[in-house]
Amino acid sequence: MLALPSVARLQTLSPVARAELRQLLLELRGDAQVRADDCWRRHKAPMAAYWKVVSVYAGHVARVLR
Repeated sequence: MLALPSVARLQTLSPVARAELRQLLLELRGDAQVRADDCWRRHKAPMAAYWKVVSVYAGHVARVLR
């Protein structure tokens, strides 16, 4: 993910914008984790996998914004 050109553009954002976007992504990550767990308990593995991936990607992008 770090090699993507669009990720490099994130580094050019102002510190305030980066902090806001990072917080939003961390909230998205948490929401997606909850949905993944719920889908897994309800035996909906494809949707659980989808939400898990959303969670992971959101977490990775949030780390880039540190």
